[in-house]
Amino acid sequence: MTQAGYKQFCPLSMAAELLCTRWTMVLLRELVAGSTRFNDLRRGVPKMSPTLLSQRLRDLEAGGIVERTEIESEKGVFEYRLTEAGRDLRPVVEAMGFWGQKWVEARLSLKNLDPSLLMWDTRRNLNPSPLPDGRTVIQFLYHDLPASKRSWWLIVEKQGDVDLCWYDPGFDVDLYVSTDLCTMTSIWMGLTTVHKERNKISLTGDLDVAGKMQTWLGLSPFAVMPKRAAA
Repeated sequence: MTQAGYKQFCPLSMAAELLCTRWTMVLLRELVAGSTRFNDLRRGVPKMSPTLLSQRLRDLEAGGIVERTEIESEKGVFEYRLTEAGRDLRPVVEAMGFWGQKWVEARLSLKNLDPSLLMWDTRRNLNPSPLPDGRTVIQFLYHDLPASKRSWWLIVEKQGDVDLCWYDPGFDVDLYVSTDLCTMTSIWMGLTTVHKERNKISLTGDLDVAGKMQTWLGLSPFAVMPKRAAA
């Protein structure tokens, strides 16, 4: 590791030297969620520079938490997978996420809006089972964002494959979801629901897909943890 250590023999301090550097826990969240390729990891940490991402991956590899393997069919392309020690960190990552969901004020979280991260996590957690057979295309339009970040497409196959596009994929759209980024992020975080925000969301297209949006929408894995009651 490149930062100064705590110089303590305590196991917690030794673990903190490895895990508590900037971006490391957020990167571990992505690895625990199943991302293995560099570009997929970047999409989960869009504000992290590629240089720093490479450094953190090397640190985790040196610490025995991640192993890097070259993909045989794609020369020069690597996958990063958690080792047994890395997989043991899942409950640590989840505990920190649940703590943040419960105790960090929502207004502070909602200052950090990011459409690319929101849609990437929505794609990853989307539940295709309530959707019709075949392909379903859902276009999200965030009317409060500039044109370059306004439109996002989710292409869902019934067998479970979900693709995210930030350009028009050329398929007929089954449902248009028009809202603002803060409202959609609040729903994703589990702070509110599609029904409660119905006056802020315009749903146009397949009525069945629209009616089941709360069911198929990919929410944060920490959304099941309620916020603490205000004092």
